[in-house]
Amino acid sequence: MRCISLRTMTIDDTPVKAEALDPEIKTVLDVMDEQDVPPLPALTPQAAREQFEAMNEFTESESVHYTQDIEIEGPDEPITIRLYKPTPADDLPVLLFLHGGGFVLGDLDSHDNVCTALANRAEALVLSVDYRLAPEHPFPAAVKDSYAALEWAERYADDLGGDPERLAVGGDSAGGNLTASLTLLANDRDGPEIDRQLLIYPAVGTTSVISQPASYEENAEGYFLEADEMEWFQRNYVQDPIHARNEYAAPLLARDLSGLPPASVVTAGFDPLRDDGIEYARRLAADGVDVTHRNYETMIHGFLSMTGVASNAEACLEELASDLTDTFDN
Repeated sequence: MRCISLRTMTIDDTPVKAEALDPEIKTVLDVMDEQDVPPLPALTPQAAREQFEAMNEFTESESVHYTQDIEIEGPDEPITIRLYKPTPADDLPVLLFLHGGGFVLGDLDSHDNVCTALANRAEALVLSVDYRLAPEHPFPAAVKDSYAALEWAERYADDLGGDPERLAVGGDSAGGNLTASLTLLANDRDGPEIDRQLLIYPAVGTTSVISQPASYEENAEGYFLEADEMEWFQRNYVQDPIHARNEYAAPLLARDLSGLPPASVVTAGFDPLRDDGIEYARRLAADGVDVTHRNYETMIHGFLSMTGVASNAEACLEELASDLTDTFDN
């Protein structure tokens, strides 16, 4: 893993993928190949969700002091938020977490292990958002739900044992996209003040508008997330061509990123989204945002969820928790 801290500086040493996959990750991919799992574009969204759910049965969550599912009012229908409280203490910092899954897959259970780990390591109140999924609810439904959850977190965190003055937002893949979108929205609307954003292998580009970077070709097949699957996710999520150049769908399209909160950006060497994440880190830094970028050169997309299987998942969780702790303590 190569870590670069960016303080409004140009990156001279661009992270790339290693010559070989991490052995633990290769074992995971070999097992998946033996199971002959159908490709996502060949499945209906419901069948893809069932397949994704079966894959997540192999992960285990940590114990936390308290969890609760809370139903809040959403922009169009109720939203469920899962609260994770790691200790009995109050006035805990707050992390609003947005799960990945290409805007089509994923739910509160799929990322339970990541949320419990972050809650324990950062000693933070984690609020995981069950936003609406595409294609039933295309863009901008997920953004609207996530922003409603952000406003709710700021308003009610104190009642839940959290400190609304210490508020971060984070997510992986599609959740990284939503994280970036929320920081843009909050900045544009003078909304909740976000102290840090965690962008974990974020999907910040739009394949139909932004030219595909080298990592799409290098990692098009064989590394869990594949290029044709990204196109499938995109078709399901952004269904109206009028949104193709919407920066809340593809934050890389935003012209000005100044004023956004400090960012932790995680990328993986064998991930089609690697170069988009790197470019977004560059853009943030160029516009005056403090950025810490970590590229895990031997990893694939989704590795953070492989707790108990990939040691780099544990290391990354520790690093992200440390970023949160440093932010909240300052």
